[in-house]
Amino acid sequence: MSELEEVRVFVTLVECHSASKAAERLGVANSAISRRMKALEERLGVQLLQRTTRTMHLTDDGQLYYDRCRKLLDDWNDAEQEVMQSATLLSGNITVSMPLSLGISQLSPIIADFMSEHPGVTVNFDLSDRRVDVIEDGFDLVFRIGHLEDSTLIARKVTRVRHMVYCSPDFVEKYGPFNTPDDLHGVPVFGYSNLRYPGRWPYTSPDGKTGEIRLSPGTLSNNGEALIAAAERGLGAGCQPTFTLQEAFSSGRLIPVLTDYKWFGMNLYAVYPRARHLSRRVRALIDYVIERLGKEPYWDKCIDEL
Repeated sequence: MSELEEVRVFVTLVECHSASKAAERLGVANSAISRRMKALEERLGVQLLQRTTRTMHLTDDGQLYYDRCRKLLDDWNDAEQEVMQSATLLSGNITVSMPLSLGISQLSPIIADFMSEHPGVTVNFDLSDRRVDVIEDGFDLVFRIGHLEDSTLIARKVTRVRHMVYCSPDFVEKYGPFNTPDDLHGVPVFGYSNLRYPGRWPYTSPDGKTGEIRLSPGTLSNNGEALIAAAERGLGAGCQPTFTLQEAFSSGRLIPVLTDYKWFGMNLYAVYPRARHLSRRVRALIDYVIERLGKEPYWDKCIDEL
């Protein structure tokens, strides 16, 4: 086996944290991973990994070797692509994860246009509201709403994600008017369960002061479309991204309230591993999505024109 293949096995094992997952990604048997790691450590004359029955950790030598090998593989992959393709063509596969509602309604059509303009690029989509592990799950790119907490990742801002409080017209007649966030106390509200605290809604008031209203949601869901369906039937008020609300606002089934307040203050980020050199095709896709969405996404412009 070539030394390059030994390096590939080592890097994959480190990033998967598991011999079985590394074997699955590389398409080899579990025993092959162990044999190749043993051969690599014997050739180098150092221990790269400390293993127990449950855990695996890099040694100091292992960490140094991993950092160099990760860059080596990235450079090698880029060199192959540049030699095989002209400077104007992109090729290869991109594995992308994105939130379910945002992916279906907004990002998937944009990425499909990108593939149409670059026929040599294919994209594997993972649409889910679960919090994925970018490295262990093998994603090249993750679109994520919120705040980056993992320092091993790089996040590039794509656009803002504006939130609005919403309810049905009948709900306003029954429980309104809503002039300040405190008016939401004592009325039925919904919560997005993927948030750490679904009942805490931070805001910035018209005079620039920040605050947070704490509510007790009677209904929780990890999908905004489910909450919209309940709100259209007058069952409660919610607060969620405007990209999920545009159509319901346009049709009049829902209306925005407390529109002078800015809620949550979140952004959409393109997230990728810090340890990897970003390939040209991934960088091009990120640039394309940022250009299409812009600083003020089109769905917000539509809502502002209502």
